[in-house]
Amino acid sequence: MSDLAAALEVVGARWALLIVERLLDGPQRYGDLQRELGVPTNMLATRLRELEAAGVLFRLPLRHNTRAYALTDRGLALRETVAALERWGSEEWRGRGDQPQ
Repeated sequence: MSDLAAALEVVGARWALLIVERLLDGPQRYGDLQRELGVPTNMLATRLRELEAAGVLFRLPLRHNTRAYALTDRGLALRETVAALERWGSEEWRGRGDQPQ
C-alpha cells in the first residue's frame, strides 16, 4: 500500500477531513460538531470512533457525562494538508478543469 493510500484509509472517508478541520480551531463538543457540520449523528459517531482509533483525535471528558474531541499531534499535523485542500477548492480553482495556461 502506498503512503497516500494509507493516509486516505484514515482521513479519506466522507466527513473525516471536515471533522479534522473543525478541530483545528480547538476542542469541540459532539453536539457542536454535529450542528456546525450538519453531519448525521450516526455518521459523526462512526467517524469520531475511526479517527480516535487511528490516533488522529482523542476524547476529553467534560462534566455532566458530555465529551469534547481534540486533535492529537498526528491530527494537528494535517493542518497544512487541510489548508492546501481549502486553497485547491477555492473559487479561483473551481471550474478550471484541464484548461491550458
